[in-house]
Amino acid sequence: MADSNNGKMSYEEAGKKGGQATSKNHDKEFYQEIGSKGGESNAEQHDQEHFQEIGSKGGRSNNNNN
Repeated sequence: MADSNNGKMSYEEAGKKGGQATSKNHDKEFYQEIGSKGGESNAEQHDQEHFQEIGSKGGRSNNNNN
């Protein structure tokens, strides 16, 4: 783990550790609320054309997997 980096934790290790601690302290409703806030913020920052474009890209990507 930290041995290969002079005793320091990598960003990946720190993120994983933080995520595990957060999941122990919060329930499903917490994640639903922050997800909803993120979705609202994203909708405020982008227009309909943006969502149509990424939706189209996602559809093409899924069709290539079949």
